[in-house]
Amino acid sequence: MNANNKNKLMVYFLAVIQTFIGITAIAGGLRLVSNPSGLPDFPIEWLINSPFTNYFFPGLVLMIVIGFGYVVSGTVTFLRKGYSGSMAALLGICLILYMTIEVWFVGLRNFLQPLYFILGVIVLLLGLKIFKSANNLLRIEVESTPR
Repeated sequence: MNANNKNKLMVYFLAVIQTFIGITAIAGGLRLVSNPSGLPDFPIEWLINSPFTNYFFPGLVLMIVIGFGYVVSGTVTFLRKGYSGSMAALLGICLILYMTIEVWFVGLRNFLQPLYFILGVIVLLLGLKIFKSANNLLRIEVESTPR
C-alpha cells in the first residue's frame, strides 16, 4: 500500500470514528435530556458529588458539543476540508475533558467511559497528524490515475 492510500485510509478512518462518536453522543444526550431525573442505568444518586442536580445539562452538552460537533467534524473530514485536522483535534480534547469530568464526578461506572476516552485520544492524535501535514493528507490528488 503506497503512502497516498495509507493517508486516504487514515482520513476515512478518522471520519468514520468521528461520525460514530457523534451519532452515539446524540443518542445518549437525548436520553439524558428527555429523562433528566435519571434512568435505571443512570441513577440520580450518581450526581450527589457533582454540581448538577439532574442530567439535563450534562445531556445537553453531550448532545450538542460532542454529538453535533462530531457529526459536523466527521462530515468536514470526509470532505477533506483544510480545517478538519484542527477541528478533530479540538473535539478530541472536548471528549477527553468530558469523559474526565464525568469520571471525576460520578466515578468509573462502565466500559464506555474508558472506551470513549481512548476514542477521544485517537481523534486528537489523528487530528494533529492531519493538521500537521494538511497539504499531504487532505488534498490527495488523483495523480496516479491514468489519463
